[in-house]
Amino acid sequence: MANDISVHRLDLGYFVRPAVETGGPRPRVEPVLAYLVRHDHGLILFDTGIGAADAETEAHYRPRRRALPEALSAAGVTVADIFLVVNCHLHFDHCGGNPLLGGRPILVQGVELATARGGDYTFEELVDFPGARYEELDGEAEIWPGVHVLPTPGHTDGHQSLVVRQSDGTVILAGQAHDFATEFGSDQLARRAALDGVAQPLPPYRPWLDRLTDFDPRRVLFAHDCAVWEPAGG
Repeated sequence: MANDISVHRLDLGYFVRPAVETGGPRPRVEPVLAYLVRHDHGLILFDTGIGAADAETEAHYRPRRRALPEALSAAGVTVADIFLVVNCHLHFDHCGGNPLLGGRPILVQGVELATARGGDYTFEELVDFPGARYEELDGEAEIWPGVHVLPTPGHTDGHQSLVVRQSDGTVILAGQAHDFATEFGSDQLARRAALDGVAQPLPPYRPWLDRLTDFDPRRVLFAHDCAVWEPAGG
């Protein structure tokens, strides 16, 4: 089965994160990336791009969108070909194309969906739209052979990542579990130092890294970083 699974990255535009959110003196332009997983059971779409927002949010982030149908067409498929949607979380820059996918199962953690419906979190028309069909998860799940959903809370309580076992190693679609590949690498090294018994103080790392490492990832891909993390040993 692993020989038949592939991952294709989709460019769905970008936004400008203002300096007040970057921790530095300047704004930063960040990509918005989704991933198409080709599997014998069908096509999985991991995240769907930037949704319509109110005037305040538009002015704050100045997004530039690439339409989901256009991005899928460049990968040789159409919206109608998608069988299953997985959102890492339900902020507007990750679930914006969901309304185009009514009728398809959308896999989310139950706590994420409850938070999204609680208000002051995202835009409700991107969550509850005609044909919305959610399948709520409570923790880790193998959704298809070789494809696992793994809870990776932090950015949001209900954040999740997708584990894809390929013939040449495991790929993690990490969404916004970390903003950048370098942040993920720093956490991995902090974990390694702790396990090696290096004396404190050490930086903390996210506890779900223990479970993620069980999958022996060879590549980790992100929602807002074009860089790819790979283990130091290649």
